[in-house]
Amino acid sequence: MVFPYMTHLLAAMLLGALIGAERQWRQRMAGLRTNALVATGAAVFILSAMSASPDSPGRIAAQIVSGIGFLGAGVIMRDGMNVRGLNTAATLWCSAGIGVLCGLGQFWNATAATLIILCANILLREAAQRIHALPGPVTKRNAMSYASPVCANMKMPCVSCC
Repeated sequence: MVFPYMTHLLAAMLLGALIGAERQWRQRMAGLRTNALVATGAAVFILSAMSASPDSPGRIAAQIVSGIGFLGAGVIMRDGMNVRGLNTAATLWCSAGIGVLCGLGQFWNATAATLIILCANILLREAAQRIHALPGPVTKRNAMSYASPVCANMKMPCVSCC
């Protein structure tokens, strides 16, 4: 009975570590160990739920999703107008999903999802940087950021009435 659990846990740890290795290589806050632990922890919760009641993993998976949200919130930082860590938080969330799949014994699905996550983090990063370098369209919101507010009732620049 222990061997199947070890297979689930080792698969979760290894696949989470693969995802984390890419994060570690890019020197992000949550790297190799964090992603491996998140995936392994999610698998532990699924396995413990299945040993108590075989029909309860869905409820546990839902709680894992919300719990990882708190962990991800700790990774997101605001620096002036910039927000950093969103991709790392999303990657942690995905690592938890990998752990859930491994806990359920869906190793091929977990492997496929890991490859897709790695492709998203590696290949889409380049695409996002190229798109970001393109000149953006002028929108009403962008144009309004350069205009000063005017009070409607006084037809003068707004100082304290708005």
